[in-house]
Amino acid sequence: MLGRWFITPGELRRLGVLGMNARNGAFIARYNERANYPLVDDKLQTKRLALDAGIAVPELYGVIETQQQIKRLGRMLEGREDFVIKPAHGAGGDGILVITGRMGEGFRRASGKLMDLEAIAHHCANILSGMYSLGGQPDHAMIEYRVQFDPLFEQVSFQGVPDIRTVVYRGYPVMAMVRLPTRQADGKANLHQGAVGAGVEMGSGETLTGVWHSRITTRHPDTGADIAGIPIPDWDTLLELAARCHDLTDLGYLGVDVVLDRDHGPLILELNARPGLAIQIANREGLMHRIRAVDQRLADIEDTEDARARAAWAQVRFAVSQAV
Repeated sequence: MLGRWFITPGELRRLGVLGMNARNGAFIARYNERANYPLVDDKLQTKRLALDAGIAVPELYGVIETQQQIKRLGRMLEGREDFVIKPAHGAGGDGILVITGRMGEGFRRASGKLMDLEAIAHHCANILSGMYSLGGQPDHAMIEYRVQFDPLFEQVSFQGVPDIRTVVYRGYPVMAMVRLPTRQADGKANLHQGAVGAGVEMGSGETLTGVWHSRITTRHPDTGADIAGIPIPDWDTLLELAARCHDLTDLGYLGVDVVLDRDHGPLILELNARPGLAIQIANREGLMHRIRAVDQRLADIEDTEDARARAAWAQVRFAVSQAV
């Protein structure tokens, strides 16, 4: 069972746990062509790809590309009560600023703290300098629609917007979790900043127990509500959406992040060519058994399956969870 601190290397192999070295060497290096990385590492490119394929994404309000453009920030934000500012090349949730409302001349963050326009401009300048980007490269600041999350997760989320991370291997969804914002994560759905990850039973789309700071948890740390037993609506559609993202990027090992907006339905938030491994702890099951099942599937079939068929097969094949 994952979640114990004294598991031996032999037990980890038996449980099918995928480690970072194996992930990087056997799957990312093998199935993710370097030439395709910009399609997911650049959130602007990802947004354009999704829109061209008819996949909904959060509306883009504007992009700041130069320090000179920061002077127009006040006009760009005029009339907007809430929004999100993020680096186009950011990773791990770093540099994402969520504004949930205004109070006079101040802007209210998800945590409830206020900041002024000058502080937001300084944040945008840091984004442009590459402070939050992969490799420290100069970046762009994106200003976009703040998702209004579906009340489904209201009792197990603090302030921010939960998202659904699905790992897609060679076009097949193999494992998923819901990432739940916490006070410690400043309302962001990012595990390394303190969010909770709840496993998802692939057949039904129902949440399982969670992981918080690499430890198993059954309740949300801020609300105290039970994490398990929440059914995600239109689960088969969400799995198909994740499978379609493989066709967009041609990446064989991919993380797909989707949010459920109360007004616009499922929206692709971002794609990730290097999805983390904590999803195994959240599901209390290793990825390797599912990866091998996909390899066997591809060896057995003669024709390539479309996204709907791949998602439907995965939903049936991985329906019985190992979680307890």
